[in-house]
Amino acid sequence: MPVFRTTSYRYPNERTILVGTVMLVLFIIMISATLTLSLAGLLVIFFLGFSYLANRAQHNNLMQRSKPIDSRSSPEWVNLARTCQARIQPGAVQIFIAPANQMNAYTFGFTDPKVIVMYSALFKTMDLEELQFVLGHEMGHVSLGHTWLNSLLGGLAGIPTSFGGSILINASFLWWNRACEYSADRAGLLACGNPGKAISALVKLAVGNRVQSQGELAQALRLIETQDKSMINQMQEMLSTHPLIVRRIQALRRFAASSKYMSLQTRVNQNPV
Repeated sequence: MPVFRTTSYRYPNERTILVGTVMLVLFIIMISATLTLSLAGLLVIFFLGFSYLANRAQHNNLMQRSKPIDSRSSPEWVNLARTCQARIQPGAVQIFIAPANQMNAYTFGFTDPKVIVMYSALFKTMDLEELQFVLGHEMGHVSLGHTWLNSLLGGLAGIPTSFGGSILINASFLWWNRACEYSADRAGLLACGNPGKAISALVKLAVGNRVQSQGELAQALRLIETQDKSMINQMQEMLSTHPLIVRRIQALRRFAASSKYMSLQTRVNQNPV
């Protein structure tokens, strides 16, 4: 059976925002009164190189304090990863479990294999389908190219420029980051195949291990659904790499109700594990 691989779940306008961000960065660099064109080019090379070295340092630090999942020590997580990989098709990835009480996961890497880090607290709080959503979300970042692009654009955003230019660059970069999260959430949903579990995973990421029952989960969800009514929360979102959880939940519900999702879910479910 041929493997079905797609990135058509990408959130609308994500690429448009990315192109706009890159063009804005390059434009501001060129017109900055404090930089000559040749110096600007050198700074671009310097900050890209710095991003690469910082990425490698992070990778080496991870190797020292985390452990990779393997069939001997964690067979259940290996099976989970295989299911997600079969559905999302991210290419070569390494998955590590890092000891931490924080509910988080992230991915990094310029070259293959990309690295996915799952914090150990996730495995104590989430069930298998919720973990599939989180892992599929991170694999979506890899599959859609966010992992290396984030490191690349992060390096460009660090280039010194005028105060106003720096604000514009960072605002555009954060806007793109938030669009990427919506795309990766769609990948997470395709990985777990259960909209209810995708939403409960987002709730648990927001409130941590304070949710111990279905009643507490429902109560936390009701509280989260009021987030976007606060002007302070909306302003904080503009300064964040992630959208408000309530907006991510709303976006997932819309996607889960679409015919596009139904078609994609049917096809990724047929991929051999």
